[in-house]
Amino acid sequence: MKPLTLLIICCFYSTILLSQSVNLISFASGFSQPVEIAITNTANDSRLFIVEKSGVIKIINADGSVKPTLFLDITSRVGAGGERGFLGLAFAPDYASTGRFYVNYTDNTSTGKPNTIIARYTVSTNPDIANTNGTTLLSYQQPFGNHNGGKIAFGQDGFLYIAVGDGGSSGDPADRAQNTSSLFGKLLRIDVSGNLYSIPSTNPYAESANEPTDPRPEIYAMGLRNPWKFSFDKNNGDLWIADVGQYLIEEINKVNGSGTPGDNYGWRCFEGSNPFNDQGNCPTGGINSTIKPVAEYNHSGGKCSITGGYIYRGSTFSSFTGKYFFADYCSGEIGLLTNTEGNWSMNLQTPTNKHNWTTFGEDINGELYIAGGSTVYKIQDPSLGTTKVKTTDYFKIFPNPSEDYIKIDLTNNYNQVNTITILNINGQNIKTITKPNQKLITQSTKNYAKGLYFIEITTKDHSKAIKKLIIN
Repeated sequence: MKPLTLLIICCFYSTILLSQSVNLISFASGFSQPVEIAITNTANDSRLFIVEKSGVIKIINADGSVKPTLFLDITSRVGAGGERGFLGLAFAPDYASTGRFYVNYTDNTSTGKPNTIIARYTVSTNPDIANTNGTTLLSYQQPFGNHNGGKIAFGQDGFLYIAVGDGGSSGDPADRAQNTSSLFGKLLRIDVSGNLYSIPSTNPYAESANEPTDPRPEIYAMGLRNPWKFSFDKNNGDLWIADVGQYLIEEINKVNGSGTPGDNYGWRCFEGSNPFNDQGNCPTGGINSTIKPVAEYNHSGGKCSITGGYIYRGSTFSSFTGKYFFADYCSGEIGLLTNTEGNWSMNLQTPTNKHNWTTFGEDINGELYIAGGSTVYKIQDPSLGTTKVKTTDYFKIFPNPSEDYIKIDLTNNYNQVNTITILNINGQNIKTITKPNQKLITQSTKNYAKGLYFIEITTKDHSKAIKKLIIN
């Protein structure tokens, strides 16, 4: 490698680690329209499952490599185009024993009004390949081609939550989001522990006869326009919903736990906290009868459509802890909400890599990812720059360049070291040594490809020290 090229690469990596803004490291690439990132929540399962809109699921290993075999391919059943397609994936809480997982997609019906399908699948005897025969649990016909919602996830109560858009067109012309006899514009909640599904007894309309004019028992909350991603805080189960606005306002909603059955998020009566259309089934108490957004933003600066994310609960970046991550599809900005004495403040930043962001993901350790274009990125580097960087003499590595092995000398700092991580030039984790508790560590490099690597030391006080490593 030429010295100038090496210098440029090293400077680039330092910028990623030390910059004051949110920065992204390419983790895996080669995807076509990734729209969801999911995990099994099974102990020691570090895989990321990537949903492509056309109807396939791919697997990323912990080192960023993509498995060559598809986990699931249902492209023959999926109608993908516009906002339609394979949109949601959730693994059952007992996936380790049942092998069950659930998907949300629009089918390829020729009527022009496709159905949204919620279906159950199972993994095969090969943990990296699913059985292709699924069981449809719930189906409803979409009146228009847009506003499908699509996110599905299990709450801490063990029930499956399903985000459903208002049915599409513009302005919710049939007032579906406030109509309890319609599934559209709702957050549904069902119990999938049996053969098909049942209704949780605490759903607000659990006792409904489910006739055309009666409230649908699947409804848990209402008043949503096009919720493009919701998530549950892995620490306390709090529900976060990002709802795409109409003309002016993108909104972020948060409730304690999963909220109260029957919560009303306000659409189409309100767009964010602004009045929108009071003709129809608006709550009698006005906006005080709805869940008010904890944050919202307008469409200035090219912003147009929110993509919801997660509260950061990882351990790598202490200044991220407790912040909610989201993005705007059009402007390419990534946003953070910070809670200060009960008030949420918003910070929108343009990252080093700018895309139309379609989804976030959270790995088994609570670290965050974001997908845009054909790439899944790992979110790194605290936006407020609070991670401290140790001096370059904090540890030593030799021989460097290396061929067969390296020795990592932690000198007298060994009892303060939390992790040693070896990263390749793409920021992918090659090796992690946790709490080594010894002064000198020998690591084989025989199977490493030639090139540039980085050794990153993280200490118990969340400081870092970084050195480059060349393998010949």
